Amino acid sequence: MIKGSMSKALSLIILAIMALQLIKPLGLPGLRQRRDFWKLAVLALAAISITALLGH
Repeated sequence: MIKGSMSKALSLIILAIMALQLIKPLGLPGLRQRRDFWKLAVLALAAISITALLGH
């Protein structure tokens, strides 16, 4: 149960960061333009996959 909520919390955090990137770019290397938000989606997918693998 905790693992599922951890994955959901991670998803919500990444979604919030992606929304922030669309509104005002974060300015980090590789994230200087609004259209770079897709990189955060790839990072989120990898992080959720790793969380799922560690859970099993």
